[in-house]
Amino acid sequence: MGEPVQVALSSLTLTDFRNYEQASVAFGARLVALVGDNGSGKTNLLEAVSLLTAGRGLRRAQLDDIRRQGAPAGWSVAARVEGAAGETRIGVGHAPGETGRRVRIDGADARSSEQLLDYMRVLWLLPAMDGLFTGAAGDRRRFLDRLVLAIDPGHGRRVADLEKTLRARNRLLEEGGSAAFLDAVEAQLAPLAVAVGFARRETVALLQARIRQQGDLGLPFPLAGVELAGEFERDCEGVPAYDIEDRYREQLAATRMRDRAAGRTLYGPHRSDLAVRHLAKDMPAALASTGEQKALLIGLVLAHAEVTSQTAGMTPVLLLDEVAAHLDPGRRKALFSRLAELGLQVLMTGTDSQLFVDLPEGSQILKVAQSTISPYMKD
Repeated sequence: MGEPVQVALSSLTLTDFRNYEQASVAFGARLVALVGDNGSGKTNLLEAVSLLTAGRGLRRAQLDDIRRQGAPAGWSVAARVEGAAGETRIGVGHAPGETGRRVRIDGADARSSEQLLDYMRVLWLLPAMDGLFTGAAGDRRRFLDRLVLAIDPGHGRRVADLEKTLRARNRLLEEGGSAAFLDAVEAQLAPLAVAVGFARRETVALLQARIRQQGDLGLPFPLAGVELAGEFERDCEGVPAYDIEDRYREQLAATRMRDRAAGRTLYGPHRSDLAVRHLAKDMPAALASTGEQKALLIGLVLAHAEVTSQTAGMTPVLLLDEVAAHLDPGRRKALFSRLAELGLQVLMTGTDSQLFVDLPEGSQILKVAQSTISPYMKD
């Protein structure tokens, strides 16, 4: 496999987006630090970039809520992306009353946001994810599905179709639907469940292999053990896909009364969990200290960025919100060095420019203040 294409944003323009009435910024480096006070709009910039790919963005916000307060119309985000095809102009936007995002690529309307994955993959790590290992299984599933989506562009649609079909089955159970109707819906569910489960399993295997290789680099981040956990995953272990589909349909048929009483389907990949362990201490990540959990998560995200580069054939854009503030100086320096080695474009935020003194030469520091972005000037 050849070297991945280097992908990077060269410019970003926001219109009536969050706290920005109109703002433009040019990116002139791979590693970019956005420095400003809390509430200045740093995370809003990262959110804008996260909406330039498939999915709901890093905040999973309702589209109407993104529009700047008092704005007369909708919002838009436009960017220029350097990649395999040279420069590509991409943009997303939303107007009041619309049901979804508008997506444009080089001035032409795109069918869906999934087309953006042909030009750029976007990954992120946020303070809100600090409780990932101790939180609900649903949060870890969504986290894993974002990891899979960066590698497999069709995964988002399969997950959405699976959830839609599960809702149809649950509604039939609630309304006393006939066995024939349930048979038909469950026949639709089976291939979707297997496809989603196998995509997740493949991504986890790739991650685990990359994490093992990370162990030889001497990075100051603990290594994570990752695996899929759940009844469905145990039943799938070592079983051909066509047999799993049959078994899944049989299990669904056998548990209709139980699921009707519960008001939901209790078996399948929609109940899966991502189990993470601190390998050096041989314990669940949820039992590690807060600092260790943060370091585990950073190592996991770095491994995923490498997997994405190799499988997608392009380097992802990585968004790191307030990560540097929670690392000691040694780990900060090691993180910056590793990011430079990976050749990613990384947008980082922080409240103090001193957090970024160890950025490699040629990095870019921008000041964010009062809804404006400008080059950072030392006092």
